Amino acid sequence: MSDFIEALLNPAFPFIRNALLAGLLSSVLFGVLGSIVTVRRIASLAGAVSHAVLGGIGMALYLSASGLVPGFPPMAGALIFAVISAGLIGVVSLKAKQREDTVINSIWAIGMSAGVLFMAKTAGYTDPSSYLFGNILLISTRDLILMAILDILVLFLAWRFYPQLEASSFDEEFARVRGVPTTTLFLILLTVTAVAIVLLQTFVGIVMVIAMLTLPAGTAGYSAKSLSGMMILSCVFSALFSAGGLALGWSFDLPVGAITVMLAGAVFLITGAVRGVLRRR
Repeated sequence: MSDFIEALLNPAFPFIRNALLAGLLSSVLFGVLGSIVTVRRIASLAGAVSHAVLGGIGMALYLSASGLVPGFPPMAGALIFAVISAGLIGVVSLKAKQREDTVINSIWAIGMSAGVLFMAKTAGYTDPSSYLFGNILLISTRDLILMAILDILVLFLAWRFYPQLEASSFDEEFARVRGVPTTTLFLILLTVTAVAIVLLQTFVGIVMVIAMLTLPAGTAGYSAKSLSGMMILSCVFSALFSAGGLALGWSFDLPVGAITVMLAGAVFLITGAVRGVLRRR
């Protein structure tokens, strides 16, 4: 652990400080959006969007390498696929609930397959695992600025529409009767989550974004008494898991994204087990 602190204070390693700052900034997105996703039980929708972005990344790499669209950034491709996937899932979820699972799983599989196919036809070697599992040590200043902007946007939306979010999260039918635009809120939530996923996949990777959207919120849910309390606790847990994962990853030369999710998963399971034992007494 002392190695991590020394590296953090060493001017020669600015990427460590960027990584820690990215972890703290992403904790806001994981905490706020993760709480809503968990309470509304739409983790599978977020999972499909997070995996579909590989198709956009692969498309951008192929178009850029082939010269069809020079300089096409992978994040732009991921954003296009994420927003289209979120819109498609949202419409199908609202209009054809009996086919929701099929569409979600189809988008999940088709997006990942398209990404692998595009990368296979891209000139030179492209490693899909670098996008699937991410690398927080490669976080740039531009990524930090984008995360900070998205944090502000998400916090503003959560504050401005908190009563509507809380009502539609716990009882959507009652909220609709009371005049809450539940459909619009649902589509906005999916779109904001999709944009956040594109940024967050840089941190822990596509595969693990869904884990960090659910595990801190799930741990917070054991003790939170309200949605706002769950959001705050989830942000705190996410920050602790992110900083702890970065420190353990640096100290023991392990992938930061994987060790962060393992840490979050261990705390979630242990907390659940302890609460289960206490309830039986």
